[in-house]
Amino acid sequence: MAHQAHAFHMVDPSPWPLTGAIAALLLTSGLAMWFHFGYMTLMNSGLILMILTMIQWWRDIVRESTFQGHHTTPVQKGLRYGMILFITSEVLFLGFFWAFYNSSLAPTPELGECWPPAGSCSLDPFKVPLLNTAVLLASGVTVTWTHHSIMMGNRKETIQSLFLTVTLGLYFTMLQAMEYYEAPFAIADGVYGSTFFVATGFHGLHVIIGSLFLLMCLIRQINFHFTSNHHFGFEAAAWYWHFVDVVWLFLYVSIYWWGS
Repeated sequence: MAHQAHAFHMVDPSPWPLTGAIAALLLTSGLAMWFHFGYMTLMNSGLILMILTMIQWWRDIVRESTFQGHHTTPVQKGLRYGMILFITSEVLFLGFFWAFYNSSLAPTPELGECWPPAGSCSLDPFKVPLLNTAVLLASGVTVTWTHHSIMMGNRKETIQSLFLTVTLGLYFTMLQAMEYYEAPFAIADGVYGSTFFVATGFHGLHVIIGSLFLLMCLIRQINFHFTSNHHFGFEAAAWYWHFVDVVWLFLYVSIYWWGS
C-alpha cells in the first residue's frame, strides 16, 4: 500500500477462482454419477478440492484485509454494495414459493382437487417446524447481540454470543435432518413432496452456508481480527443470517402452516 497513489485494492492474480470452478464441475458431475450409478469417487474429489480452495482463498482474503491493509474505506464500501446485490439476487428464492402456490391454490384433478394432495400426509406445523422457527429467531437475537458487542469493544460477549449463534444454526440443521428422516413422504411423492423438499432444502443449504460464514467470523474474532471500526466480514455474515431468518418465516407460514 505504501507504493500506491490510490486507496483501491488491485487484486493479485489468484488460482483459486479456477480451482473453485473445477471443484464445482467435479462436485455437480459427481453428484449426478452418484445418484445414477452409485459412483462416489468423482464427487469426493470435487468435495476435497472445494474444501482446499475455500481454506486457501479465505486465508488470502483474511491476510489482505487484516494484515496487509488492503480493505480501505472505499474498498469496504464496494464490498458492502456487492453483499447487498448478492442478497438481492437471492430473492429469486421466491421462485420456489411460486411453484408451491401455483400448485396449491388451484389443485388439479390429478391432485384430487385438494391440498395437500389426496393421500399425502403433511407435517404438524406446531411440532419440529415451530421449534425450528424459535431456534432461528433466537439466533437472530444472538447475532444482533454479537454486532452490538463488537461495536462496544466487548470481546468476551462477542465470542459468547457468536458461539451461541453458530450453535443454534447447527441445532437447526440437525432438527431439519431429523425431520427429513422421519417425514412420511419423499421428494419423489408428486408435486407436494418436490416443492416441500426443494424449498426447505435450499433454505437448509443457506443455513449451512450461513453457519460456516459465522463460524469463520468466530475463529477470526478469537484471533483478534475484528475491531469496532473494522469488522465488515462479520457484518456481511449478519446480513446474510437475517436474510435466512426472514425467508424461513415465509417458509413456515406458507409451506408448514398454511400448506398443511
